[in-house]
Amino acid sequence: MRPRQGTNPGMKKLALSVVHRFTAPLSAAGLVVGALFWLAALTPSMIPREGLIQGAIAGLAFAVGYGLAAGLIMLWAWLGLPVARERLLRNGWWLSAALAAILVVAGAVLARGWQNEVYRALGLPDVESVRPFTLLAAGLGVALLLIVAGRFLGALKDIYDAPLRRVLPPRAALLAASLLAAWSFWAIGNGFLLDAILRGLDSAYRTVDSLIPPEEERPNNPLRTGSPASLLDWENLGREGRRHVLDAPAAADIEALIGRPAKEPLRVYVGANSAETVEERAALALAEMQRTGAFERSLLVIATPTGTGWVDPAGILPVEIMHGGDVASVSVQYSYLPSWLSLLVQPEYGEETADAVFRAVYGHWRQLPRDKRPRLFLFGLSLGSLNSDLASDAYSVLGDPFEGAFWVGPPFASRTWTEVTATRNAGSPQWLPEARAPGVFRFFTASDKGQLAAGGWGPVRVLYLQYSSDPIVFFETDMWLRKPDWMGPPRAGDVSPGLRWLPGISFIQVVFDMMTATTVPKGRGHVYAASDYARGWQALTSPTAIGEPEMKRIEAWLDARGL
Repeated sequence: MRPRQGTNPGMKKLALSVVHRFTAPLSAAGLVVGALFWLAALTPSMIPREGLIQGAIAGLAFAVGYGLAAGLIMLWAWLGLPVARERLLRNGWWLSAALAAILVVAGAVLARGWQNEVYRALGLPDVESVRPFTLLAAGLGVALLLIVAGRFLGALKDIYDAPLRRVLPPRAALLAASLLAAWSFWAIGNGFLLDAILRGLDSAYRTVDSLIPPEEERPNNPLRTGSPASLLDWENLGREGRRHVLDAPAAADIEALIGRPAKEPLRVYVGANSAETVEERAALALAEMQRTGAFERSLLVIATPTGTGWVDPAGILPVEIMHGGDVASVSVQYSYLPSWLSLLVQPEYGEETADAVFRAVYGHWRQLPRDKRPRLFLFGLSLGSLNSDLASDAYSVLGDPFEGAFWVGPPFASRTWTEVTATRNAGSPQWLPEARAPGVFRFFTASDKGQLAAGGWGPVRVLYLQYSSDPIVFFETDMWLRKPDWMGPPRAGDVSPGLRWLPGISFIQVVFDMMTATTVPKGRGHVYAASDYARGWQALTSPTAIGEPEMKRIEAWLDARGL
């Protein structure tokens, strides 16, 4: 029988193929492999999580396992290898579905015990429940969404495959269609969806950065950035800049802690909206430093902020107190986005800004008489640490180096940290390396400060503070296929003994750990405590008349303020 006028058998067949993609039963092998990935993803990691996040991780892992199994089956068929009979496949599907259901439910039940292993390693009380029903709902929802996305990819492949079969052999057409579908899927996600999401986040964070709460009134002290005497407008400092300026300690508070006369520290801050270009903002910072007398203080700190422009008050406050307020610091904002988003959207801004600020400040500082200029130090937390490191080219300062750098929670991509850690002395663990040049590089953690007290530290000092439970420091891009050193013996005390390296799964776990690394109490993960900062600054700068009684008093004062 000839087809009716106006119908196209090829198009009808293609439409039926696409419909079949979305109505076909789930892969039996994919269900089992996905469920095994689900179970593995719920085992202990670095950062504790509640049900919703645990479910998202498990659902993502399920979809990855399912996709791998389904992809291998497609490859098997493409190679023309024999497959099981239909009846056997139908009976096996029900067995596979039942086994997958058991594994998924078992994971939700066991998750509480596994999470408590992480809590105990971090010195935190056990959690009563990880909300297994929330975990199941979130996990299955994520898995289903990703599997549907995978079927959409398969439908795209079918659309490309039909016309290609007219000019290519079947296998070549299938391969070409698969590659075209993958490219189209990536282009849609990366070029449209991701762009829309990033634009929305950019707009939201820009609005937040520009808001001025009532408690952030413009300071009247002429030595403060943003005051009527300042070269910078208060409104353009940004949310984090205004907070940083207002949070400077009073001289009276410092005097009460150290028992001698003190000054109010100088905090120079330039917002991203204070000038059009990086060079103009760096020049503004230098001019404001000269106006306030920053180069007349005994200690000068170039404090590179994180992505949002945040300078951790717990990080800069201890050094100001220990030196009696005779400290000036300068920070220049390069973004109002969180560090991870700043790296994704504008990765070059942080390095360019840090480099321009360092060149401007260091260039002026080195022209001053050596006996009259302040001691110069670099400071940075997280992304600030990475950018501070990139800005300070060792070869350009060899003739007249700055005195030291204090880099905290350095991201895994940090240049110098990676080199020093990779070349550490044999036998020292990755989470507390002993540098081959201990006269320059030292490391310490919340529980091990032994390297701080060791002798032989040279005139240029670089100090790293890192917590062994900080995934932002210890994530590795190739850990999906290779076990990182820090997972081997000796294991750090605040990393769960139940954490095991699993190909692919550990990569997913630590990626999510990085996203939640600031959700833990201070002194763990990526939340660095003021008391640890204080010990680092004490060792690095050797403040006079600050002994153990003074340090205890300073630490108690910082702890009372939740730092």
